[in-house]
Amino acid sequence: MIDGAVLLDKPVGISSNKALQQAKQLFGAAKAGHAGTLDPLASGLLIVLFGEATKFAGHLLADDKEYLATLKLGEKTAKGDADAELLERTAVQVSQSDRLWALQRLKGEIEQVPPMHSALKRDGVPLYALARKGETVSREARRVRIRELEELEFNPPRLALRIRCSKGTYVRTLAEDIGEALGTCAHLTALRRTASGRWRVEDAVTLDALSSPARTGHLMTLAELVADLPRAELDAAQEARFRNGQSLESFPGEGLRAIYGAGGAVIGLGQATPGGTLRPLRLVAQAADKHPKTL
Repeated sequence: MIDGAVLLDKPVGISSNKALQQAKQLFGAAKAGHAGTLDPLASGLLIVLFGEATKFAGHLLADDKEYLATLKLGEKTAKGDADAELLERTAVQVSQSDRLWALQRLKGEIEQVPPMHSALKRDGVPLYALARKGETVSREARRVRIRELEELEFNPPRLALRIRCSKGTYVRTLAEDIGEALGTCAHLTALRRTASGRWRVEDAVTLDALSSPARTGHLMTLAELVADLPRAELDAAQEARFRNGQSLESFPGEGLRAIYGAGGAVIGLGQATPGGTLRPLRLVAQAADKHPKTL
């Protein structure tokens, strides 16, 4: 049984699911998931989760993300990226002050309408599946936060940016919004995820590297995965109650907690309330925090 996580540097040209399935096969994992989809045209950090680690996906999905993005100004496409039909071409005449103003305007909390070419579902059907049929449905705007929006290079008509944003941000939509703010249009030509929360792509490995027998050396334990969270340590009696879904009393503070059992292993996640109650959120199987034997 494989329980843990790998920081994968996903290449351009394959879907997140295909990269996940390849990693799953290499490790011989029974169950796998990831903490945030990357489009086939995007590369970079994909947190792959195996076994009991999949229960922590929600915590990881909530983290801010960082991207390096390249926009092409003056062209609008059907999907907001380079792999789509060209819909419009306009002149590009933007100054440095124009760009600074546009980027500043889009920082902070903004409303985004999810694109039709997204994995969101309507009545159980992904929007991208409807879009492929030529269908368009209404989508509610979502509030996201653009924490950092920095120009790295402008080589007309291409604009390179570093973006740090909240979960749920569609960078393709942001690229189109930037084009509109500049009085023209734009689409995304390249995207690389460089960070997700405290994890960075510099610490990630390639699928080729995972093909080596030494692949288990890249596997993080559950404890490493939740090391950024405040911890709550339980004795044997408390652990038994917690594993039975019972809340515990007299735990100070509030917010998400990494829960450690009497044997010192991670047994799940809990939510501490201002009143001192610790409520179970996610529970993992016993002894899931150990590294597997080398495959």
